[in-house]
Formats: sequence, C-alpha cells, structure tokens
Amino acid sequence: MTVRWPRLLTPTHLSQIIRKQKNPLTALQMFKEAKYKYPNYCHNGPVYATLIGILGNAGQICEMKEVIDWMKEDSCECKDSVFVNAIKTYARAGLVNEAVSLFKSIPQFNCVHRTESFNTLLQILINESKLEAAHRLFLENSYGWEVKYRIRIIELAHGCSVAGEDIEDTKRLINEALIRGGIPSLASYKSMAIDLYNEGKISEANKVLITMQERGFRPTNLIYETKVAALCRGGNVDAAVKVIEEEMEGNCVPNVRAYNILLKGLCNEGKSVIAVDYLKKMAKKLGCVADKETYGILINGLCRESRYLEASQVLQEMLIKSYWPCVDTYNILIRGLCSMSRQYEAVLWLEEMVSQGMKPELSVWNSLVASVCSNMADIEVCSQTCN
Repeated sequence: MTVRWPRLLTPTHLSQIIRKQKNPLTALQMFKEAKYKYPNYCHNGPVYATLIGILGNAGQICEMKEVIDWMKEDSCECKDSVFVNAIKTYARAGLVNEAVSLFKSIPQFNCVHRTESFNTLLQILINESKLEAAHRLFLENSYGWEVKYRIRIIELAHGCSVAGEDIEDTKRLINEALIRGGIPSLASYKSMAIDLYNEGKISEANKVLITMQERGFRPTNLIYETKVAALCRGGNVDAAVKVIEEEMEGNCVPNVRAYNILLKGLCNEGKSVIAVDYLKKMAKKLGCVADKETYGILINGLCRESRYLEASQVLQEMLIKSYWPCVDTYNILIRGLCSMSRQYEAVLWLEEMVSQGMKPELSVWNSLVASVCSNMADIEVCSQTCN
C-alpha cells in the first residue's frame, strides 16, 4: 500500500497513517521513516502509544519493547495507559517478569502518574498466584499514595480467587503493609472512611469509623456529613437522623451542612413537615444557623408535596432572615397557591417577586388568571343558586 505523505507531518497525522496499515511491521517502518523524511518532526506520547498498542495487539513483543525504549530516549510526555497496555501484553505472553521490570522502570520515563499500571500489575500477580511478589510490589510502591488507591488494592485482593492459595493471607499481608506504611492517622482514616461512604459501602466505612475511635482518633464533621449523605442516598433517613442526634453529639457539634444534607434526605422521602421542625432544633445549636440553602431545601420539599401554605410560611421566615430565593422558587410557589385558589397569597408573592426585579414566567400569569376566572365562575354559580 502506497502512502501519500503530507507536506507537513504532525504526530496526529502519523497516528492516522500507521493505524491504517494492516501489517504492524509496516506501521513500525513508517514510524521510523517519519523522522528521516521530516527532519524537524518529533514524535509525541500519543503517537508512541498508538504504535505500542498496534505492536502489542499483534504480539510483536520485541518490536514493542524497542519502541518503548525509544520513547524513554525521546523523553516525551506519556500517559500511564501506555504502560498498562504493555504490561497486559507481557502478561498475555507469559512474560510477567518483563511486566514487573517495565513497571519498575516507569520513573525513567516522562510519566507523572502510574497508579493504573500499578493496580493492573498487582492484579496480574495475584491472578498468577504470585502472592509474595504482589506483597513485595505493594510494600515497595504504595507508601505515600492516596488512600483511595490503597483501598482499591485491598479490593483486588478481596475479589480475586486463586486456586490452591489462601487469599486471606494476601489480605492480611496487605493490611499489615497499610499499617507499616503509616496509614493509622486521622487524615488517612478520614480519607478511607469518606471514600467508602461515597461508594455506598456503609458497613465497611462504619468499621473504619469504629477502628479510628478505638485508636483514639475523633471523627470529623466531614466524615459524619458524608455518612449522613450515604444513608440518605440509600433511603435510610431514620439512621441518618440518629447519626446527627446521637453519634455527632458525642464527638463534634453538628453544623449547618450536616443538617442540610439530612433535610434534603427527609424532603426526598416526602417528610418535609418533619424537616421543617428541624429549623427550631438548629436555632438552639451553637453556630448552626439555617442558611439560604436550608430554606431552599424546605420550600422545594414542601412544594413537591403540595404544601404551599407551609412553604409560604417558610419563605416568609427566609425573607425575614434576609435570604432571597431564586426566581424558580417564586414561580413554583405562586403556581401552587393558584392551584389551591389562594389568589390573595399568590398576588402577594407576585408583588414581592416583581419588587425584587424578578420576571415571572408566563405560566405564572396563566395560573393566576385561570385561578381568578375559576373563582369568579364559582361566585356566579353560587349567586345563581341563591337567586
């Protein structure tokens, strides 16, 4: 196949050319020719990644390794995904030691992150029953990394099943490595618990919470906020209430963020009336003053349940506290009041809305007119009946 070279070559153009080649060795040859045809041209990370992927998928191991060496010599910026693909290629070919060697050489490349390649190689070692090598790799490379990546490593051990091997030993070794690596600190426990709560793994996160308290660390507000949010997402608002009223009380002072999360959970479950009662409880807490978000959550929740009169009362309190609602809040409330034939309250809020320079939606005017006309029709019917 004859290639039509462009007047000016870019790495993107070269990637497109070599992808079209059916023979991976032809693609390699064109990759080599590019620098000779265009003296000012330089390969970049993406074009190296393209060729390495082509050679790896074709099983051209020696050629792939040669291109990887060129990439190191060029010192061009490359992504971790390049090494992930190469490591997987070595593993498929039964060259696990080559995969380990490549991973250890990554610092010699212009690659900032290597988390994905680390997780990939660890999984391969565990699948190959090389548990000691996996443990050693973990000890040598995991210290100082983000806790969420360490959790991912534990999950790999938990999830794998190796014939003839006791995977519990692997989990024990990794957990011991976490401890030796300096994990037991407030910051690390905090990160681990928050990550687990965000992933919806509440029981596992609770164990972390218990462990950190047993070791003398007091959970922070942020941990409890994340726990409350996780419980609310899971539809367990009653448990979220206990977190604020029982667990937080014993360790820290509940703040407005925690209450807002709880109120939103209550409203989402159709318990907006209960949520409104928390305004009084919040007022009694030191430094826990309801803010604009608090009132917005309550008003929206009440309106969703068609409790427009109660929403009007909360809005009134909101304005007294000098918090100004958005235009959507007014629109929803006015339409709702009109649906209840409460034209007087609807007009009052319309006037308030306009006085703040907000423009009502056309649907608001339509609702108000329809409500007034309906009311007039009812009055006429009543008058005719009386006559």
